[in-house]
Amino acid sequence: MNKVCELLEVEVPIIEGGLAFVGNGLLAAAVSEGGGFGQVGSAGRTVENFEKQILLAAEATAKPFGVNIPISQHTDFTPYIEVIRKHRDLIQAVSLGAGNPKQLIPVIKDMGLKVLVLTSTAFHSAKAESLGADMIICEGYEAGGSNGPSELSTLTLVPQVKKTVSIPVVAAGGIVDGRSMASAMLLGADGVQMGTRFVATKECEAHDNFKDAILKARDDSTEILTRMLKGPIRVLKNDYSKKVQEAEKENPTLENILPMVRGKYNGLAMFDGELSKGFMSCGQVASLIDEVESAEVIVRRMATEAKEILNSPIKI
Repeated sequence: MNKVCELLEVEVPIIEGGLAFVGNGLLAAAVSEGGGFGQVGSAGRTVENFEKQILLAAEATAKPFGVNIPISQHTDFTPYIEVIRKHRDLIQAVSLGAGNPKQLIPVIKDMGLKVLVLTSTAFHSAKAESLGADMIICEGYEAGGSNGPSELSTLTLVPQVKKTVSIPVVAAGGIVDGRSMASAMLLGADGVQMGTRFVATKECEAHDNFKDAILKARDDSTEILTRMLKGPIRVLKNDYSKKVQEAEKENPTLENILPMVRGKYNGLAMFDGELSKGFMSCGQVASLIDEVESAEVIVRRMATEAKEILNSPIKI
């Protein structure tokens, strides 16, 4: 049996990324209903709304789902951990990223939950495994949103992580369909995680303006912000991202740039639809997305396509 499916008790090894501001409960449920593993995101949510989305997911599906905690994006993540503890019987796993997971891994495992750790290098993957992580989600530079400063591509990262750790490895960044899923698994991944593809779905609560921007994207429609802060963010190009780029050139200091890329500006564009007033986290695969569909349909089609490709004779 596939290692990811066995660990998460799902049908197919397709995971939904945390999706700051727009990783809602109904989307998580739809991914899980498709046989994958949906996740409720905590970034950009109040503690009360985070709890509400967990309950919405549990009402909409009886299948396993999880939650995501981006550590550094919470001033105090303790209340979110307490919500997880309160509803641990509804949750299968917790994914951790954007910070050092050392403090949280034992806390979550003591709740009886699986721990998935997002990494961007083989070194940090090995460290996470030594701390007790049950699964590594290694994310390449192609991914939308926050990326690792090493800027390793999924193509190079996956086999290096797979060589380094013994726990299941999930590939993220550049995954959008059955072909890319099959490619990742040929590199050694046990499964895949997607973010941008799940934004352009009927169940995602992202604003229609953001979804339309994804549908209109070309292959060169994303760019990197805040590289000088050693915390690169991949976003869709727009007037606001241009403003940030210009500010980075004129005065590349933490004090000048950090206020421009705070989460509220992410939320203004992605959730409120005010695209000119904020930035939109988005992966390089956006140009391959042509339709807003049900997440459940996407998961099932991807799994079928990937299986057919992996079972077909390789022509050289």
